[in-house]
Amino acid sequence: MAKPAVDPSQIGLNEFCSYSLVIDARTPHEYREDHLPGAINLPLVDDAQFAEVGTLHQKDPHAAYLIGAEYASRNLSSHIGSHISKFGRDARFLVYCFRGGKRSRAWADTLRNIGFSTDVLKGGWKAYRAWVRSGLEALPPQFEYLVLSGMTGCGKTRLLHALEREGNQVLDLEGLASHRGSLLGAVPGEPQPTQKRFDSLLLDRLRTFDAAKPVWLEAESKKIGNVQLPQALFDAMRSARPLLVTASMRERVLLLREEYPDLASNPQAMVARLAPLKPLVGGGELEHWAALVQRERLDELLERVLTVHYDPSYKRSRNRSSAHAEPAAQIELSPTDPANLATVANDLTRRFGAGQSQCRNAGT
Repeated sequence: MAKPAVDPSQIGLNEFCSYSLVIDARTPHEYREDHLPGAINLPLVDDAQFAEVGTLHQKDPHAAYLIGAEYASRNLSSHIGSHISKFGRDARFLVYCFRGGKRSRAWADTLRNIGFSTDVLKGGWKAYRAWVRSGLEALPPQFEYLVLSGMTGCGKTRLLHALEREGNQVLDLEGLASHRGSLLGAVPGEPQPTQKRFDSLLLDRLRTFDAAKPVWLEAESKKIGNVQLPQALFDAMRSARPLLVTASMRERVLLLREEYPDLASNPQAMVARLAPLKPLVGGGELEHWAALVQRERLDELLERVLTVHYDPSYKRSRNRSSAHAEPAAQIELSPTDPANLATVANDLTRRFGAGQSQCRNAGT
């Protein structure tokens, strides 16, 4: 007997975790753009087949339905053999497609005929997307934020990870965005998620937090690479009193060497990526950076880039966005020293309190 569709707005924190498998019946292209937490892609038709059926449908709908059914039958058979056959009779599945229509029904009918308990996401991914947008408006204001602020290279990200190891609730926005911010922030070999995927990852993370305990994060611009923060989160971050992290110039230069090994080994590429800064720093400064590269003065180059561009940029941003004249705490850090990071994180945890995460959704 058919089960009632599951409304995404009624899914609780552990609901996604409770399914044996969450099946995304859409094409691989749709899946890559965004998908439910923990979902795997078992497409009814692949990208090429979907395009072929769509093109044919404009000329001959009946022929399109025939070939679409043929592709769907073949793919269902393959997915059953490769994935579904591994589950016992007590397995419980959730299926969705774009709107919860034909592709979801084809999968659900097949699984129910086999004897599996199967739910369909009401409204499909489109309804899920609306639920994500709503959640990113409602959830961020519910938390107290502890925001690590400081100049480039002072070790905010490393401290954030150390705080997480101490049991604190941590929101690593740059990790979710696969980008470290600024012109040099791209992570080699790791493309950024789409905006929709970033939104899903962010909401999934926020839903693990306990609102009775603080959430630690770094101060960020509205945009991290190609993705934007939801306005509600950005506003909450700006209204929080920051904790100012500082480090010596020597430590900052050393950290940049460690964090950006691809650029440290190819400083010419770094200067080329900084070329868009010419209107801000001037052509003469860019020429000076290039000359330092030619003279193999990497540490001097890094210090110059920090003092001429990144430090003034940080100060301007702080003056514009900080809601508080004084930080809640000032933290002197040695970010390349693991023992110092652990000591500082432990001290901050005792001073401000730790938060414990709840169930993480598998596969995200």
